Amino acid sequence: MRILILSWEYPPDLAGGLGRHVAELAPALVQQGVKLDVVTPIPRPIFGQLPDQFEYDPADVTSRAVVTTEDGIVVHRVLVPHREKPLDIFNRATEVNDILEQYVLALYQQGYSWDLLHTHDWLTGFASIALHHAKNLPLITTIHATERGRGRGYIWNDLQRAIDQAEQDLIHQSDRIIVCSHYMDFELRTFFQVPAEKMSVVPNGVDIKTLHVQNEDPQQFRAKFADPDKQIVFTVSRLVHEKGIHRLVEATPRILSECPDARIVIAGRGPEADNLKRQAEYLNVADHINFMGFVSDEDRNLLFKVANCAIFPSLYEPFGIVALEAMALGCPVIVSEVGGLAEIVAHEGTGITVYPDDANSVAWGVVRALHHPKNALEYAIKARQQVEDLFNWPRIAGLTKDIYEAVIAQTTGVSA
Repeated sequence: MRILILSWEYPPDLAGGLGRHVAELAPALVQQGVKLDVVTPIPRPIFGQLPDQFEYDPADVTSRAVVTTEDGIVVHRVLVPHREKPLDIFNRATEVNDILEQYVLALYQQGYSWDLLHTHDWLTGFASIALHHAKNLPLITTIHATERGRGRGYIWNDLQRAIDQAEQDLIHQSDRIIVCSHYMDFELRTFFQVPAEKMSVVPNGVDIKTLHVQNEDPQQFRAKFADPDKQIVFTVSRLVHEKGIHRLVEATPRILSECPDARIVIAGRGPEADNLKRQAEYLNVADHINFMGFVSDEDRNLLFKVANCAIFPSLYEPFGIVALEAMALGCPVIVSEVGGLAEIVAHEGTGITVYPDDANSVAWGVVRALHHPKNALEYAIKARQQVEDLFNWPRIAGLTKDIYEAVIAQTTGVSA
Protein backbone atom coordinates (compact mmCIF):
# COMPACT_ATOMS: atom_id res chain seq x y z
CA MET A 1 0.00 0.00 0.00
CA ARG A 2 1.47 3.33 -1.10
CA ILE A 3 -0.11 6.55 0.15
CA LEU A 4 0.29 10.14 -1.03
CA ILE A 5 -0.09 12.83 1.65
CA LEU A 6 -0.57 16.48 0.71
CA SER A 7 0.16 18.86 3.58
CA TRP A 8 0.41 22.64 3.68
CA GLU A 9 3.13 22.29 6.33
CA TYR A 10 5.92 19.84 7.01
CA PRO A 11 9.23 20.21 8.90
CA PRO A 12 11.09 22.47 8.94
CA ASP A 13 8.14 24.66 7.90
CA LEU A 14 5.80 24.35 10.88
CA ALA A 15 3.34 27.02 11.96
CA GLY A 16 0.70 25.08 13.84
CA GLY A 17 -0.83 21.81 14.87
CA LEU A 18 -1.58 20.58 11.34
CA GLY A 19 2.07 20.33 10.36
CA ARG A 20 3.08 18.79 13.64
CA HIS A 21 0.31 16.19 13.28
CA VAL A 22 1.49 15.15 9.81
CA ALA A 23 5.15 15.16 10.89
CA GLU A 24 4.44 12.72 13.73
CA LEU A 25 1.82 10.58 11.99
CA ALA A 26 3.93 9.94 8.88
CA PRO A 27 6.85 8.04 10.48
CA ALA A 28 4.39 6.07 12.62
CA LEU A 29 2.59 4.99 9.44
CA VAL A 30 5.89 3.86 7.94
CA GLN A 31 6.44 1.74 11.05
CA GLN A 32 3.07 0.13 10.27
CA GLY A 33 4.39 -0.91 6.84
CA VAL A 34 2.81 1.90 4.82
CA LYS A 35 4.84 3.29 1.90
CA LEU A 36 4.51 7.05 2.02
CA ASP A 37 5.15 10.15 -0.09
CA VAL A 38 4.58 13.59 1.44
CA VAL A 39 4.22 16.51 -0.96
CA THR A 40 4.42 19.93 0.67
CA PRO A 41 4.92 23.50 -0.60
CA ILE A 42 7.72 25.71 0.61
CA PRO A 43 8.79 29.22 -0.50
CA ARG A 44 12.41 30.01 -1.29
CA PRO A 45 13.24 32.05 1.86
CA ILE A 46 12.72 28.96 4.05
CA PHE A 47 13.72 26.35 1.47
CA GLY A 48 16.50 25.36 3.81
CA GLN A 49 17.76 22.29 1.96
CA LEU A 50 18.46 24.20 -1.26
CA PRO A 51 21.82 25.68 -2.18
CA ASP A 52 21.75 29.42 -2.75
CA GLN A 53 22.28 28.94 -6.48
CA PHE A 54 19.31 26.56 -6.84
CA GLU A 55 17.47 27.10 -10.11
CA TYR A 56 14.69 25.14 -11.74
CA ASP A 57 13.54 24.62 -15.30
CA PRO A 58 10.20 26.42 -15.78
CA ALA A 59 9.27 23.81 -18.38
CA ASP A 60 9.79 20.95 -15.90
CA VAL A 61 7.64 21.27 -12.80
CA THR A 62 9.42 18.33 -11.13
CA SER A 63 12.62 20.39 -11.06
CA ARG A 64 10.91 22.65 -8.51
CA ALA A 65 11.27 20.04 -5.78
CA VAL A 66 13.96 18.74 -3.51
CA VAL A 67 13.16 15.07 -2.81
CA THR A 68 14.63 13.39 0.25
CA THR A 69 13.97 10.23 2.21
CA GLU A 70 13.48 10.91 5.92
CA ASP A 71 12.51 8.18 8.41
CA GLY A 72 11.43 6.05 5.47
CA ILE A 73 9.17 8.81 4.07
CA VAL A 74 9.79 10.21 0.60
CA VAL A 75 9.39 13.97 1.13
CA HIS A 76 8.84 16.25 -1.86
CA ARG A 77 9.40 19.90 -0.92
CA VAL A 78 8.02 21.89 -3.82
CA LEU A 79 9.26 25.42 -4.38
CA VAL A 80 6.39 27.90 -4.70
CA PRO A 81 6.56 31.64 -5.39
CA HIS A 82 7.51 33.94 -2.56
CA ARG A 83 5.61 37.22 -2.60
CA GLU A 84 6.89 40.37 -0.92
CA LYS A 85 3.27 41.57 -0.80
CA PRO A 86 1.37 38.52 0.44
CA LEU A 87 -1.89 37.37 -1.07
CA ASP A 88 -4.76 36.59 1.25
CA ILE A 89 -4.71 32.95 2.37
CA PHE A 90 -7.44 31.82 -0.03
CA ASN A 91 -5.77 33.19 -3.15
CA ARG A 92 -2.38 32.04 -1.92
CA ALA A 93 -3.74 28.51 -1.46
CA THR A 94 -5.28 28.57 -4.94
CA GLU A 95 -1.94 29.61 -6.46
CA VAL A 96 0.04 26.98 -4.55
CA ASN A 97 -2.46 24.19 -5.25
CA ASP A 98 -2.09 24.72 -8.99
CA ILE A 99 1.64 24.02 -8.63
CA LEU A 100 1.11 20.99 -6.38
CA GLU A 101 -1.42 19.51 -8.79
CA GLN A 102 0.90 19.90 -11.77
CA TYR A 103 3.80 18.49 -9.76
CA VAL A 104 1.93 15.31 -8.78
CA LEU A 105 0.61 14.82 -12.31
CA ALA A 106 4.19 15.06 -13.56
CA LEU A 107 5.21 12.40 -11.04
CA TYR A 108 2.57 10.10 -12.51
CA GLN A 109 4.18 10.60 -15.92
CA GLN A 110 7.49 9.50 -14.37
CA GLY A 111 5.93 6.25 -13.18
CA TYR A 112 4.78 7.13 -9.67
CA SER A 113 1.39 5.84 -8.53
CA TRP A 114 -0.50 5.63 -5.27
CA ASP A 115 -3.36 3.65 -3.80
CA LEU A 116 -4.88 6.60 -1.93
CA LEU A 117 -4.51 10.33 -1.34
CA HIS A 118 -4.70 11.71 2.21
CA THR A 119 -4.98 15.50 2.48
CA HIS A 120 -5.15 17.76 5.51
CA ASP A 121 -7.64 20.64 5.65
CA TRP A 122 -8.82 22.81 2.77
CA LEU A 123 -5.38 24.37 2.22
CA THR A 124 -4.39 21.49 -0.08
CA GLY A 125 -7.96 20.67 -1.03
CA PHE A 126 -8.05 22.15 -4.53
CA ALA A 127 -5.18 19.98 -5.77
CA SER A 128 -6.56 16.98 -3.90
CA ILE A 129 -9.99 17.20 -5.53
CA ALA A 130 -8.40 17.62 -8.96
CA LEU A 131 -6.12 14.58 -8.47
CA HIS A 132 -9.00 12.56 -7.02
CA HIS A 133 -10.91 12.99 -10.29
CA ALA A 134 -7.99 12.99 -12.73
CA LYS A 135 -6.52 9.73 -11.45
CA ASN A 136 -9.59 8.11 -9.85
CA LEU A 137 -7.58 8.23 -6.64
CA PRO A 138 -9.47 7.49 -3.41
CA LEU A 139 -9.44 10.61 -1.24
CA ILE A 140 -9.37 10.84 2.56
CA THR A 141 -9.37 14.24 4.24
CA THR A 142 -8.44 15.02 7.81
CA ILE A 143 -10.27 18.13 8.96
CA HIS A 144 -8.35 19.74 11.82
CA ALA A 145 -10.65 22.77 12.25
CA THR A 146 -13.28 24.69 10.29
CA GLU A 147 -13.75 28.35 9.49
CA ARG A 148 -17.34 28.16 10.70
CA GLY A 149 -16.19 26.57 13.96
CA ARG A 150 -13.57 29.26 14.54
CA GLY A 151 -16.36 31.81 14.06
CA ARG A 152 -18.44 29.88 16.60
CA GLY A 153 -21.02 29.07 13.93
CA TYR A 154 -20.86 32.37 12.04
CA ILE A 155 -19.24 33.54 8.81
CA TRP A 156 -18.54 37.26 8.77
CA ASN A 157 -16.78 38.26 5.54
CA ASP A 158 -16.00 37.24 1.96
CA LEU A 159 -12.70 35.56 2.83
CA GLN A 160 -14.38 33.40 5.45
CA ARG A 161 -17.17 32.55 3.01
CA ALA A 162 -14.63 31.46 0.40
CA ILE A 163 -12.79 29.24 2.91
CA ASP A 164 -16.07 27.81 4.19
CA GLN A 165 -17.09 26.91 0.64
CA ALA A 166 -13.70 25.31 -0.02
CA GLU A 167 -14.15 23.21 3.12
CA GLN A 168 -17.63 22.14 2.04
CA ASP A 169 -16.42 21.17 -1.44
CA LEU A 170 -13.53 19.13 -0.07
CA ILE A 171 -15.65 17.40 2.57
CA HIS A 172 -18.33 16.38 0.08
CA GLN A 173 -15.82 15.27 -2.58
CA SER A 174 -13.85 13.06 -0.15
CA ASP A 175 -14.50 9.35 0.24
CA ARG A 176 -13.88 9.52 3.99
CA ILE A 177 -13.39 12.27 6.56
CA ILE A 178 -11.15 11.86 9.60
CA VAL A 179 -11.56 14.16 12.59
CA CYS A 180 -9.67 14.18 15.87
CA SER A 181 -12.59 14.31 18.30
CA HIS A 182 -16.25 13.42 18.68
CA TYR A 183 -16.87 17.16 19.01
CA MET A 184 -15.51 17.67 15.48
CA ASP A 185 -17.54 14.72 14.22
CA PHE A 186 -20.68 16.46 15.51
CA GLU A 187 -19.54 19.82 14.12
CA LEU A 188 -19.07 18.51 10.58
CA ARG A 189 -22.29 16.52 10.57
CA THR A 190 -24.16 19.59 11.85
CA PHE A 191 -22.57 22.29 9.70
CA PHE A 192 -22.11 20.30 6.48
CA GLN A 193 -24.67 17.48 6.72
CA VAL A 194 -21.98 14.82 6.38
CA PRO A 195 -23.40 11.27 6.68
CA ALA A 196 -22.27 9.54 9.86
CA GLU A 197 -20.95 6.55 7.90
CA LYS A 198 -18.52 8.86 6.07
CA MET A 199 -16.91 10.03 9.32
CA SER A 200 -14.09 8.47 11.35
CA VAL A 201 -12.77 9.74 14.68
CA VAL A 202 -9.05 9.25 15.24
CA PRO A 203 -7.47 11.24 18.08
CA ASN A 204 -4.38 13.35 17.88
CA GLY A 205 -1.30 12.22 19.70
CA VAL A 206 2.10 13.00 21.12
CA ASP A 207 5.41 11.19 21.12
CA ILE A 208 6.46 11.20 24.77
CA LYS A 209 10.03 10.25 23.79
CA THR A 210 10.49 13.53 21.92
CA LEU A 211 9.18 15.66 24.79
CA HIS A 212 12.49 15.50 26.56
CA VAL A 213 14.12 18.21 28.61
CA GLN A 214 17.84 18.67 28.30
CA ASN A 215 20.70 21.16 28.11
CA GLU A 216 19.57 23.24 31.08
CA ASP A 217 18.92 22.69 34.75
CA PRO A 218 15.14 23.06 35.26
CA GLN A 219 15.47 25.06 38.47
CA GLN A 220 17.95 27.49 36.94
CA PHE A 221 15.58 27.85 34.02
CA ARG A 222 12.65 28.41 36.40
CA ALA A 223 14.52 31.23 38.09
CA LYS A 224 14.27 33.25 34.88
CA PHE A 225 10.52 33.55 35.44
CA ALA A 226 9.90 33.42 39.17
CA ASP A 227 11.59 33.22 42.55
CA PRO A 228 11.56 29.79 44.21
CA ASP A 229 8.63 30.77 46.47
CA LYS A 230 6.51 32.05 43.55
CA GLN A 231 4.02 30.03 41.51
CA ILE A 232 4.09 29.82 37.71
CA VAL A 233 0.88 29.60 35.68
CA PHE A 234 1.85 28.84 32.09
CA THR A 235 0.05 28.87 28.76
CA VAL A 236 1.27 28.56 25.20
CA SER A 237 -0.77 29.07 22.05
CA ARG A 238 -1.14 31.12 18.95
CA LEU A 239 -2.44 34.46 20.20
CA VAL A 240 -5.77 34.58 18.43
CA HIS A 241 -9.22 35.28 19.85
CA GLU A 242 -10.39 31.65 19.75
CA LYS A 243 -7.65 30.58 22.19
CA GLY A 244 -9.29 32.64 24.95
CA ILE A 245 -6.07 34.13 26.34
CA HIS A 246 -7.92 37.41 26.90
CA ARG A 247 -10.03 35.56 29.49
CA LEU A 248 -6.86 34.51 31.31
CA VAL A 249 -5.64 38.12 31.37
CA GLU A 250 -9.08 39.23 32.54
CA ALA A 251 -8.92 36.59 35.29
CA THR A 252 -5.48 37.67 36.51
CA PRO A 253 -6.63 40.28 39.09
CA ARG A 254 -8.80 37.68 40.83
CA ILE A 255 -6.03 35.06 40.63
CA LEU A 256 -3.61 37.51 42.25
CA SER A 257 -6.12 38.48 44.94
CA GLU A 258 -6.14 34.86 46.14
CA CYS A 259 -2.65 33.79 45.02
CA PRO A 260 -0.50 36.93 45.23
CA ASP A 261 2.68 34.96 44.52
CA ALA A 262 1.43 33.75 41.13
CA ARG A 263 3.27 34.68 37.96
CA ILE A 264 1.46 34.30 34.61
CA VAL A 265 3.68 33.25 31.70
CA ILE A 266 2.13 33.50 28.21
CA ALA A 267 4.09 32.09 25.27
CA GLY A 268 3.22 32.43 21.60
CA ARG A 269 2.76 34.96 18.85
CA GLY A 270 -0.28 36.12 16.96
CA PRO A 271 -2.47 39.07 15.95
CA GLU A 272 -3.90 39.49 19.47
CA ALA A 273 -0.51 40.00 21.15
CA ASP A 274 -0.65 43.80 21.35
CA ASN A 275 -4.29 43.80 22.46
CA LEU A 276 -3.46 41.37 25.26
CA LYS A 277 -0.58 43.53 26.47
CA ARG A 278 -2.81 46.61 26.45
CA GLN A 279 -5.46 44.66 28.37
CA ALA A 280 -2.87 43.68 31.00
CA GLU A 281 -1.79 47.31 31.38
CA TYR A 282 -5.40 48.50 31.67
CA LEU A 283 -6.05 45.95 34.44
CA ASN A 284 -2.80 46.95 36.21
CA VAL A 285 -1.43 43.40 36.06
CA ALA A 286 1.24 43.85 33.38
CA ASP A 287 4.00 43.44 35.98
CA HIS A 288 2.65 40.00 36.85
CA ILE A 289 2.39 38.69 33.26
CA ASN A 290 5.36 37.67 31.15
CA PHE A 291 4.57 37.75 27.43
CA MET A 292 7.37 35.57 26.07
CA GLY A 293 6.54 35.67 22.37
CA PHE A 294 7.91 32.76 20.37
CA VAL A 295 9.13 29.86 22.49
CA SER A 296 11.21 26.91 21.31
CA ASP A 297 9.97 23.37 21.88
CA GLU A 298 12.77 22.88 24.41
CA ASP A 299 11.79 25.94 26.45
CA ARG A 300 8.11 25.05 26.20
CA ASN A 301 8.87 21.59 27.58
CA LEU A 302 10.94 23.08 30.39
CA LEU A 303 8.13 25.44 31.30
CA PHE A 304 5.68 22.55 31.48
CA LYS A 305 8.15 20.83 33.80
CA VAL A 306 8.62 23.77 36.17
CA ALA A 307 5.16 25.37 36.08
CA ASN A 308 2.70 24.76 38.89
CA CYS A 309 -0.05 24.39 36.31
CA ALA A 310 -0.85 25.03 32.65
CA ILE A 311 -4.06 26.72 31.54
CA PHE A 312 -5.75 26.44 28.12
CA PRO A 313 -8.85 28.67 28.17
CA SER A 314 -9.91 28.12 24.54
CA LEU A 315 -13.26 29.26 23.17
CA TYR A 316 -12.96 26.80 20.26
CA GLU A 317 -10.64 23.81 20.25
CA PRO A 318 -11.11 20.85 17.90
CA PHE A 319 -8.66 18.79 19.91
CA GLY A 320 -5.99 20.52 22.01
CA ILE A 321 -2.67 18.81 21.32
CA VAL A 322 -0.76 21.30 23.45
CA ALA A 323 -2.76 20.13 26.47
CA LEU A 324 -1.66 16.58 25.67
CA GLU A 325 1.96 17.76 25.61
CA ALA A 326 1.55 19.33 29.04
CA MET A 327 -0.09 16.14 30.36
CA ALA A 328 2.71 14.00 28.90
CA LEU A 329 5.26 16.12 30.76
CA GLY A 330 3.42 15.78 34.07
CA CYS A 331 2.13 19.34 34.30
CA PRO A 332 -1.30 19.78 35.97
CA VAL A 333 -3.72 21.18 33.41
CA ILE A 334 -6.76 23.45 33.51
CA VAL A 335 -8.80 23.54 30.29
CA SER A 336 -12.02 25.00 29.00
CA GLU A 337 -14.75 22.40 28.87
CA VAL A 338 -15.08 22.84 25.13
CA GLY A 339 -14.48 20.82 21.99
CA GLY A 340 -11.80 18.17 22.08
CA LEU A 341 -10.40 19.47 25.36
CA ALA A 342 -13.53 18.25 27.13
CA GLU A 343 -12.85 14.76 25.75
CA ILE A 344 -9.24 14.44 26.87
CA VAL A 345 -9.45 16.06 30.32
CA ALA A 346 -11.84 14.70 32.94
CA HIS A 347 -12.69 17.23 35.67
CA GLU A 348 -10.89 16.32 38.88
CA GLY A 349 -9.78 13.10 37.22
CA THR A 350 -7.00 14.06 34.82
CA GLY A 351 -7.18 17.81 35.32
CA ILE A 352 -9.53 20.70 36.05
CA THR A 353 -12.13 21.95 33.58
CA VAL A 354 -13.64 25.44 33.54
CA TYR A 355 -16.47 27.13 31.69
CA PRO A 356 -15.44 28.51 28.28
CA ASP A 357 -15.42 32.27 27.72
CA ASP A 358 -15.76 32.89 31.47
CA ALA A 359 -12.95 34.77 33.25
CA ASN A 360 -14.37 34.04 36.70
CA SER A 361 -14.34 30.31 35.98
CA VAL A 362 -10.78 30.54 34.62
CA ALA A 363 -9.70 32.27 37.82
CA TRP A 364 -11.47 29.62 39.93
CA GLY A 365 -9.68 26.80 38.08
CA VAL A 366 -6.23 28.34 38.45
CA VAL A 367 -6.75 29.16 42.11
CA ARG A 368 -8.02 25.64 42.78
CA ALA A 369 -4.92 24.11 41.20
CA LEU A 370 -2.58 26.42 43.12
CA HIS A 371 -4.35 25.98 46.46
CA HIS A 372 -4.54 22.19 46.17
CA PRO A 373 -1.18 21.12 44.68
CA LYS A 374 -1.43 17.55 45.98
CA ASN A 375 -4.73 16.99 44.15
CA ALA A 376 -3.36 18.68 41.02
CA LEU A 377 -0.36 16.34 41.04
CA GLU A 378 -2.61 13.30 41.40
CA TYR A 379 -4.58 14.43 38.35
CA ALA A 380 -1.32 14.95 36.44
CA ILE A 381 -0.12 11.40 37.18
CA LYS A 382 -3.39 9.95 35.85
CA ALA A 383 -3.23 12.26 32.84
CA ARG A 384 0.24 11.11 31.82
CA GLN A 385 -0.87 7.48 32.00
CA GLN A 386 -3.85 8.29 29.78
CA VAL A 387 -1.54 9.88 27.20
CA GLU A 388 0.66 6.79 27.18
CA ASP A 389 -2.30 4.43 26.79
CA LEU A 390 -4.56 6.26 24.32
CA PHE A 391 -2.74 9.09 22.58
CA ASN A 392 0.40 7.38 21.30
CA TRP A 393 1.30 7.48 17.61
CA PRO A 394 1.60 3.70 17.02
CA ARG A 395 -2.04 3.30 18.09
CA ILE A 396 -3.15 6.30 16.02
CA ALA A 397 -1.21 5.14 12.95
CA GLY A 398 -2.80 1.70 13.27
CA LEU A 399 -6.29 3.22 13.33
CA THR A 400 -5.40 5.38 10.31
CA LYS A 401 -4.00 2.43 8.37
CA ASP A 402 -7.25 0.52 9.01
CA ILE A 403 -9.19 3.40 7.46
CA TYR A 404 -6.87 3.44 4.44
CA GLU A 405 -7.47 -0.26 3.86
CA ALA A 406 -11.24 0.09 4.25
CA VAL A 407 -11.49 3.03 1.83
CA ILE A 408 -9.27 1.37 -0.78
CA ALA A 409 -11.40 -1.77 -0.63
CA GLN A 410 -14.63 0.25 -0.70
CA THR A 411 -13.67 2.45 -3.65
CA THR A 412 -11.69 0.00 -5.77
CA GLY A 413 -13.00 -3.38 -4.70
CA VAL A 414 -9.38 -4.44 -4.11
CA SER A 415 -7.94 -5.21 -0.67
CA ALA A 416 -4.88 -3.16 0.22
